[in-house]
Amino acid sequence: MTPGTRDSDQVATAVTARKATAEGTHGALRALFPLAPEPAPRTWIRRGMSAAAQIAAVGIASIAMLLRIPGRPAWRTIFGDDYFWFLAQAIQRPWHWGQYGGYVEVLPRFIAQVVSYLPLTDAALAFALAGVVVAACGALVIFHASAGHIESVKLRALLAVALVLLPIAPMELIASGVEAPWYLLPVLFWAMLWRPRSRPAMAVAAAIGFLTMASNILAVLLAPLLVARLYVLRRPREHAVSAGWLAGCLVQAAYVIPLGLNSQSRLDHSLTPLRQSLAFYAHVVLVPSLGWHTSWWLRSFAGANGAAAIAAVVLAVSFGLILVTQPGARLFVVTAVAVGFIFSVVSTSINPAPAIDLMLPTDVLGTRYALMANFLIVSALIVGADHALRSRAHDRRRRGAALKSVTAVTALVVFLAATWAVDFRYTGLRTTTAWSWAPIAAKWEHDCAHSRTGEITETVYERPWTFPCRNITP
Repeated sequence: MTPGTRDSDQVATAVTARKATAEGTHGALRALFPLAPEPAPRTWIRRGMSAAAQIAAVGIASIAMLLRIPGRPAWRTIFGDDYFWFLAQAIQRPWHWGQYGGYVEVLPRFIAQVVSYLPLTDAALAFALAGVVVAACGALVIFHASAGHIESVKLRALLAVALVLLPIAPMELIASGVEAPWYLLPVLFWAMLWRPRSRPAMAVAAAIGFLTMASNILAVLLAPLLVARLYVLRRPREHAVSAGWLAGCLVQAAYVIPLGLNSQSRLDHSLTPLRQSLAFYAHVVLVPSLGWHTSWWLRSFAGANGAAAIAAVVLAVSFGLILVTQPGARLFVVTAVAVGFIFSVVSTSINPAPAIDLMLPTDVLGTRYALMANFLIVSALIVGADHALRSRAHDRRRRGAALKSVTAVTALVVFLAATWAVDFRYTGLRTTTAWSWAPIAAKWEHDCAHSRTGEITETVYERPWTFPCRNITP
């Protein structure tokens, strides 16, 4: 064999090895983006019944979320930035949206702008309905988007219910416009794994990508998932969610880049020490993943760090069993847990208050930073359960293994149901810090009725605002 021939063989071998490696990477990543089974043809009657059932599900979920807030009904109170920032700005300067907290929040501002055109006394009700309907519709999207990863319709329904009945939600997340984008983050995660077949479904995926990215700058942390999607799926029709996400990035860039050039970015401030962000993840993500009330019982029994250690062991054993016994679920489980961890740590690194403030049963700051991680932990457990049921269905000869699979899935469902029942309703920041809206609206209307200038000046959360009365609908 001549030297030239030997060199050619070596080159060919190297090229073949690279192709095999690339195909292996491509094939492995492709498991993150499975195509759901083709749905069976349905008559228009069945389609109508399905649509009606889904609308009813959104309505029931919305009502359930409203009922999770104790004390004064959520539809009679107004929470946080909805009152002292978004509604005030929508009345003062309609459709003039600026940055807030270092980025723009399109969805909360749009909700507030629409609310400002309604009778003033209905503002609290409108904000509450907007918040719960966004969350309920997000749960419905997750039900459809998870079809590629979860074959069982019942487990997909369980996953959707998990978003509606998330144990940490009553603290501050339910029934407001300002918190609505946080519910969209896990919806976007699932939308990035979804391969919708119809044009309406692709439009929904694009809308989720745009609204989430244009309303919450942290959605940029999902960029690696989109890069993987672009690498694995080459057809343009597969990238509706990517197009929506990129459009949202352009909206954010118009606000974030000027702030960065003027040294007004949140990243210009000192970041939270990593140990404190990790402590937040341990105390507000890991422990409450076993249930909100359970987390406080564990803290009283073993202390904050002891409770975190117990939760970490329970989850490590659960995920370890999935990784060992369900190879098809490994990539999803690792991805979901890692994404949730990154979101929680990065969020609290930028905003230190939740990581350093004292935690009390009715006063825990920053549970919005735990929503993504908490929900993705549940998602990983349910995907693992679905793969266990698939293994049972595919190998009925192994009766012992089948019985173990059914037992594990049943235990998960019972645990989640018990947790949701116990944590359905409790007092949190949404109850204790929200403003009763009726007297505020009555004062603004009274002041406008007696104003000689056509304007009123009102103190909103210790800050004076001047409102044109023509922008207030009595």
